[in-house]
Amino acid sequence: MIELTAEEARVLGCLMEKAVTTPDNYPLSVNALINACNQTTNREPVVAYEESTVERALEALREKSLSRRVRATGQRVVKHRHVVDEELQLSVPEFTMLGVLLLRGAQTPGELKQRSERWHGFRSLDDVEAALQQLAERGYVRRLERRPGQKEARWVTLVVPSAEIEDAASTGAGSAGGARPVSIAAEPGEASVAPPVGDGLPAAPPEARSLEVLNPATGEHLRSVAVTDEREVEQKVERARRAQPAWAARSYADRASLLRAFRDLLDAETDECARITTQEMGKPVTQARAEVRAVLERVDWNLAHVSEVIAPRDVTPASPGGVGERVTYEPVGVVAHISAWNYPYLVALNTIVPALLTGNAVLYKPSEHATLTGLRLVDLMHRAGVPVDVVQSVVGGGAAGAALVASDIDMVCFTGSYPTGRVVARAVADRFVRLQLELGGKDGAYVCDDVDVEAAALATAEGAFYNGGQSCAAIERLYVHEAVYDRFVDALTEVVTSYRTGDPEDEHTDVGPLARAAQLDVIESQIADAVGKGAKVVVGGHRIEQAGSWFEPTVLVDVDPHMQIMRNETFGPVIGVQRVRDDADAIACLDDTEFGLGAAVFTQDPARAERILGALDVGNAYWNRSDRSSVRLPWSGRRHSGIGVSMSESGIRALVREKAWHLGS
Repeated sequence: MIELTAEEARVLGCLMEKAVTTPDNYPLSVNALINACNQTTNREPVVAYEESTVERALEALREKSLSRRVRATGQRVVKHRHVVDEELQLSVPEFTMLGVLLLRGAQTPGELKQRSERWHGFRSLDDVEAALQQLAERGYVRRLERRPGQKEARWVTLVVPSAEIEDAASTGAGSAGGARPVSIAAEPGEASVAPPVGDGLPAAPPEARSLEVLNPATGEHLRSVAVTDEREVEQKVERARRAQPAWAARSYADRASLLRAFRDLLDAETDECARITTQEMGKPVTQARAEVRAVLERVDWNLAHVSEVIAPRDVTPASPGGVGERVTYEPVGVVAHISAWNYPYLVALNTIVPALLTGNAVLYKPSEHATLTGLRLVDLMHRAGVPVDVVQSVVGGGAAGAALVASDIDMVCFTGSYPTGRVVARAVADRFVRLQLELGGKDGAYVCDDVDVEAAALATAEGAFYNGGQSCAAIERLYVHEAVYDRFVDALTEVVTSYRTGDPEDEHTDVGPLARAAQLDVIESQIADAVGKGAKVVVGGHRIEQAGSWFEPTVLVDVDPHMQIMRNETFGPVIGVQRVRDDADAIACLDDTEFGLGAAVFTQDPARAERILGALDVGNAYWNRSDRSSVRLPWSGRRHSGIGVSMSESGIRALVREKAWHLGS
């Protein structure tokens, strides 16, 4: 009988799998094993192992006579192969069942048959059951009794500690370290950083060792993902620090070729990536697919422009007896990117791609509500050839975010709420760490009296309800000229009533569930406050009572500036509509906010739009459109909407340091 730790089981399972499924690339180097262990598909839980973890597991497996080092003639890299078939004398069906159980934890015979197709072709479930029974007789697996609510009994391997078996029995997944499922919340749209305590520095409360990913449309448990603890964060940063100079020393063409390969992999796997996002955060699959396609264009733009932006620039050519002046651009170093869940591809890659192209190393913490999407992006980069230590993932909630912000990094890029942004800013202030904060918004839109009412209603509804209203730049306050107010409300009501709310995996769905169940309470509170102060609900207004996190698309009228719905971020499918007298009244209302991300004006008169938008203290001005960003334009907020800039040439320069050269002849 053998006994393995969870790490040893993962490494051994990967060796067994790759020997069968990718024999041309087997045996495996340590780097290949790291990629295999951290793979986001066909693994449970998803993990983020570092090199030392894999090395320790390999050493233990060699001591247990289950793996060996190999080195081909003329090769310098040591590789590793399993010897399970030699040591345990397993048949091919037995080998297959044991390997899949090592990688995926407790599973039903049906799941095992489906997940083992690339290993061995079982003709029927009876053949699967026969192989499992043979392994059980040898003490390698056992059958877990069917529990209430389960249709089938599951099988689990006995080669891992009993505590992990019991955890698998209770959760249906091989959670890391026997941790129980927990709910880890974040502010709207953001990846967690722990709340402030005492002097305002991020607290780092104990965090569960696994993060449980739930489908917000059904409440179904999707995956368990191992959380990165504080010690692992420090080790990842150290590895990034060591790897970054060599990465920066590569030619731009070399770095760009690897990012181009990543882009092509993402393009090829668009549908699968979109479905992962839909399942874990509820975005309708058509919108998730559109986001992936949009980010491909942004990667292309960066590949085409970063080299020009960071090319050395001669300000004053050297001349005899004079002084030449030149500017060069060097990478910041190690960049920590704490990302958001509402647009996980755009927010992540807006920073990660130019950061890597300019020679930085990146520690990337995806939001806990888009963890699987984030891990898939890192997996794609590693598969494309970006060195493992140059771009790494950090998984978890507030404690993981706090540990990353407190670590030895050179820059923090954070996307999330204003309160948490303040925490991050205070945490790095005394270290002079470069800081970029993309924070919340409460964007307003003004519908003038000269509009095509139906077209304006359609456009503003799209700006308010796309992605379920879970956008920092969504229209959350709507001001309508009194001359068209009644007709506009009727048209808006008709548009919102026509939205199809339902299964986000259905191609025809317009509005899916909320990514965060806790936001339901926020929305209900804001609506109750508004109604209590005189507002009227004309569409929706209630939770949808079914499994998951659902709220009806909602329109409120007769709102005023004193209501929470017109002051605080809603981050849901709700819009308040207020009547205004004229342009001056509209300007005063639009500017009556602590936020300054964006504002929109709908009118047929471009000069009128320019005059109104020019009077507003916002970073993004929209004429006859809203909730849009472009890689060619700087993305920045004012007031409580953040500091710094991403995208465009300005966003690229935010990721490098300028060096001034004074050149004598």
